[in-house]
Amino acid sequence: MTRSLRVRALLALTVLALSLYVAVTVPLRLGLDLRGGTQIVLETRSTPTADADSAATDRTLEVLRGRIDALGVAEPTLVRSGDHRIIVELPGVQDPKKAADVLGRTAQLTFHPVLGATHDGGDTSRPLPKRPGQRVLPDESGTPLRLGPASLTGEDVKEAAARFDQQGGAGWHVTVGFEGDGRADWARLTGEAACKAPGDAARRVAIVLDDKVISSPQVDPSVACGTGIRDGATRITGSFSPEEARELSLLINGGALPVPVETVEQRTVGPTLGAQAITASAWAAVIGTALTSLFIIAVYRLLGALAALALACYGLVSYAALAALGATLTLPGLAGFVLAIGMAVDANVLVFERAREEYAARRRPGIRAALTAGFRNAFSAIADSNITTLIAAALLFFLASGPVRGFGVTLGVGVLASMFSALVISRLLAEFAASRPGVRRRPRLTGIATTGAVRDRLTRRDPLLLGRPRRWLATSAAVLVLAGSGLAVRGVDLGVEFTGGRLIEYSTSGPVDPGRVRAALADAGFPRAVVQSSGDTGLTVRTEPLTDAEEAEVTGTLRDVAGPADKVRDELIGPSLGKELRQGALIALAVALGAQFVYLAARFRWVLGSAAVVALVHDVVILLGVFAWLGKPVDGVFMAALLTVIGYSVNDSVVLFDRVRELDRRGPGAPFPGVVNRAILQTLPRTVNTGMGAAFMLTALAVLGGSSLTDFALALLIGLVVGTYSSVFTAAPVAIGLHARSRRRKPSPEGVAVTT
Repeated sequence: MTRSLRVRALLALTVLALSLYVAVTVPLRLGLDLRGGTQIVLETRSTPTADADSAATDRTLEVLRGRIDALGVAEPTLVRSGDHRIIVELPGVQDPKKAADVLGRTAQLTFHPVLGATHDGGDTSRPLPKRPGQRVLPDESGTPLRLGPASLTGEDVKEAAARFDQQGGAGWHVTVGFEGDGRADWARLTGEAACKAPGDAARRVAIVLDDKVISSPQVDPSVACGTGIRDGATRITGSFSPEEARELSLLINGGALPVPVETVEQRTVGPTLGAQAITASAWAAVIGTALTSLFIIAVYRLLGALAALALACYGLVSYAALAALGATLTLPGLAGFVLAIGMAVDANVLVFERAREEYAARRRPGIRAALTAGFRNAFSAIADSNITTLIAAALLFFLASGPVRGFGVTLGVGVLASMFSALVISRLLAEFAASRPGVRRRPRLTGIATTGAVRDRLTRRDPLLLGRPRRWLATSAAVLVLAGSGLAVRGVDLGVEFTGGRLIEYSTSGPVDPGRVRAALADAGFPRAVVQSSGDTGLTVRTEPLTDAEEAEVTGTLRDVAGPADKVRDELIGPSLGKELRQGALIALAVALGAQFVYLAARFRWVLGSAAVVALVHDVVILLGVFAWLGKPVDGVFMAALLTVIGYSVNDSVVLFDRVRELDRRGPGAPFPGVVNRAILQTLPRTVNTGMGAAFMLTALAVLGGSSLTDFALALLIGLVVGTYSSVFTAAPVAIGLHARSRRRKPSPEGVAVTT
């Protein structure tokens, strides 16, 4: 064993041992869309007396943390997002209304003297200022009370607790204890009220929470005038239920929010939906990996089997990396993990095809020498193609949010793990096998000594694929117009994530006609509701933003038509956030195209870089157009698929143009169209074999991934087909045309234009 082989073996064993240890000891954190729960995004708002700056958001975060801890939610997560947003994740919480109500309450607690009752018949649904510092609020029974300025606030409260008084008849109530100056202020407030006659409204003390009188008890006749209650305690009564009493004590103990907050996004996923997604994705991974492994074994024989083993090692390394980083595995991230398995085959295919070329040309005698040359010559294409995918993953991480960001993390980790798997583990196994005497005596066993069915046919026929590049460009333009017309005719159906609104998914006991549900919702006052089937026994309802009461009405109407139905997913996106996410998606798309162009221009000549970007735009428009014709929603998960397609499309173009660059260096001055044609013929086996490997994984995801992943896998399948086509029949003809034009415009030394 050579020194380099021993070093790679030691590195591979170390990484695999660490990965196995991490995989066994560190649990992978699942996102709410996989384990079930509620995510709420709150945005702080400025008031005339307080600015919602970064410091106010930090104080708000601490108050919310105290409230959630008191709720008893297991493993909650609160993080600040920007200067004004707080993301709250509550695993296992399936009642978003209650959670949002507890978190969104300002909880401004004040204690007021009652100056008297007013019966002026005015509107008492909101504070009515009478004199400076005074206002009118209805008490628990609706009687308007004129209140004086606040004598105490929630800051004077030491603690509050929910109690049940069965003997005294008070039932559930909340005891409140004051501290510091609050004890004296409470004695003064109750002492002044005690000077009024029993039954007089002015003998009452109003306890106000967020501009609502929650209790206004009379001071007991035993309390002396001017003395008041000196033990620094009181209790709030009001026919509370146990939950209401506990919630009130929670809000009082947690304190008031320094600034108001508004719910701009709310997502709830039932645990059954997450469990189904995990099971479906696991089956898709197992079946897709098995089919991909069988395919590469059939094509590359022994080396294919070793590559399949390296694929299993890749899965272990990438899983351990996600766990070690503390990454949250979301539903799109789980799909990205499965997808990356298919993409991990690409590097092996590139190496094996280059090794086949070396062995067939006998430039390197022997299997091992051909493999070494294959790894060396394929490195440039592997690096370039993976870097373009890493660019897409980085954009998803920095410009996206929520589950889509998780997909970017998973994709990025998968790319790095696949490079390690192919360049270290797969190479180690392949070179070790190639050095065995039995393998050297039977070179055809390796799969390298044969050129393969695709290359054999191309060698026999030697077709001139780009003999008429303008015809291919015309074909691409026709497909582009056909798909793009869907954008003009049908328009892009932006999902709730980009428009704002509410999306609710139900699981029914049997198949339900969406048309019947749509008609029933229209009769109930929701004519713009979009109802679609989701799997065999599921329905999704998409509407404008709904209140919780309106959502309950929608659910009731659906159950009247469909029978028993469980709500498995509920998403609410505010219109302002939807506009922001829509703008962010457009920025991400523009940045992705620009970043790919900059990288390609740096790595290749501007002619090849521009041709790759043209093919890229061609793929993006076709994918959007197909989704428009199919009436599929364009949401954040679709954007994740689109950016992945961008990376994949550039991968194919990079591999092709890398070979063009290599051939051009070998034979400078050769006709450019001929160079491009030879590059296509030489890289076509890799394109076909890689595409087949990815297609197995995506088909498994589309068929087995369930309703949550069907559109995602469909978008990637379309992108796979279109990207494979465009790299050969769009990017290459464009490159030939741009090259010819640049040559015509290039001046000769004497200043005369040169024509070629």
